[in-house]
Amino acid sequence: MKKLSLIIVVLTLAACGSSNSKMSKDKFVAENLTDFDAEELNENYPDANMYEDSGLFEEGSVERAYTVMYPDSPDELHVTWKTEEREEIFDIRFSEKGKWKSAEGIEIGTPYEALNQINGKEISFYGFGWDYGGAVMWNDGKLENSNLRVFLAPEGEVADKFYGDRIIEASEEEIEKLNLKVTSIMLMN
Repeated sequence: MKKLSLIIVVLTLAACGSSNSKMSKDKFVAENLTDFDAEELNENYPDANMYEDSGLFEEGSVERAYTVMYPDSPDELHVTWKTEEREEIFDIRFSEKGKWKSAEGIEIGTPYEALNQINGKEISFYGFGWDYGGAVMWNDGKLENSNLRVFLAPEGEVADKFYGDRIIEASEEEIEKLNLKVTSIMLMN
C-alpha cells in the first residue's frame, strides 16, 4: 500500500510540474507561444488582459485576426493569426522594453555588438525611415534560419546616408556613433 501511495504522489507531482509541455520555464520567451492557439494563450496567460480584433498588415495589403497580450504595458505583445479561427499563429511582435525576449536572449534594447556576438557573424541592416527600417540581415550566421526578425534604431543623430530601402554600408566608427539598439522583434511562425 505504501508503494502505491508513493507512486500516486510521484505521478501527481509530475503532472503538476508539467501542466503544459509546450512552455519552458520562462513564460516570456516568444518562441514558447508558437504552438499555441487562442484558447491555449488564455489558459497559459490568464493575467495578460488580452483583447482580440482584426486589422490590416503587410503594408495594408492583408487583413488578419490578432490578439494583444498585456496591452498598454511594457509587456505588450501582438500575436497575428493565420486565420480568423485563431488556431495557428502567423507571427509574434513586440517593441516595448518589458519581459519578452527571444530564445537566444535578444530583447528590446539589445545593442548591435551583442547581436553580432549572438549571431556568430557580423550582421547588416537596412536604412531607416521606411516600413522595414533597421531590419537586420543575419548574413548566414547562427540566426539565419531562426524565423527571428529584428529591427534596429539609432540613438544618435542620423545622417541622410543612413535612410532608405537599402542595406547600409558604414564604417565601424559610423556604426558606433549611431549607437544602434533593437527596437522591435518579430517571430515568424
